Amino acid sequence: MDIQSFNRLSTEEAAKLLFSCCGSESWVKKLMQSFPFSSVQSLVSVAENAWYNVCSEKDWRESFTQHPKIGDIKSLSEKFASTKHLAGNEQSGVETASPQLIEELARANTEYEQKFGFIFIVCATGKSAAEMLRLLLDRISNTVTDEVQIAMGEQHKITIIRFKKLLQEADWSFLKVSQLTTHVLDTSIGKPGEGITIRLQQSKNEIWQTVSQGVTNADGRIADLLPACRILAPGNYKLVFETASYFLKNDRKGFYPQVDIQFSIFDDTHYHVPLLINPFGYSTYRGS
Repeated sequence: MDIQSFNRLSTEEAAKLLFSCCGSESWVKKLMQSFPFSSVQSLVSVAENAWYNVCSEKDWRESFTQHPKIGDIKSLSEKFASTKHLAGNEQSGVETASPQLIEELARANTEYEQKFGFIFIVCATGKSAAEMLRLLLDRISNTVTDEVQIAMGEQHKITIIRFKKLLQEADWSFLKVSQLTTHVLDTSIGKPGEGITIRLQQSKNEIWQTVSQGVTNADGRIADLLPACRILAPGNYKLVFETASYFLKNDRKGFYPQVDIQFSIFDDTHYHVPLLINPFGYSTYRGS
């Protein structure tokens, strides 16, 4: 289906499909005010604006209830049958995991839900069960306020992926990678810094609020720190690198348990903020 075919659907059919991409009634209602859409770019733009600037925490939490728990394969096929055609491959990394790892995921997700009041939301595409467990255990330590912000950002990543599955014949070449990227290089061994937790925080009313969180891959990068095409508002931000656990895991002592890099966003251009780290020093710069 392309955007023209989607526009020919009845309002009821279109709304139902949009809800399967993001389960918030308010969000769908806002999008349907622009139906039919002039282009797929317009759909993405309206969806982002509605999600970040119109919807409230109540709407975000509503969308979270439409997801199966990570690792709960049975609920994916039974309880959430209406989104199975879109969500079926999103947890493929879990399906190949060992029963023990599945149990750990389920147990950690229960602990997470008890603390935050909603299930763990993560854009699982391309992530292994082990990676998702690491993310889950990392995020359990967050505050409720921060975790709601992180989860709503993850939901928007999922929404974009489901748009692409729904409109497979549309031209998606306009989608840009994360506006903000980073990578970590361990200069003491000349290798990428793998497995480092990074938090993106924004200064709001002189308080640092986490808006995104991830773990570096084997290349020392996080490919989707922000949803595709998401543009940060001008202001002050910082990347927080949890380096203590990285050095401990590699049997080394590090002088800096945490590295904070503060920077300013001025416009909608791409920002690359790398970290060069060793046990006793670090440096950074604005890359390309």
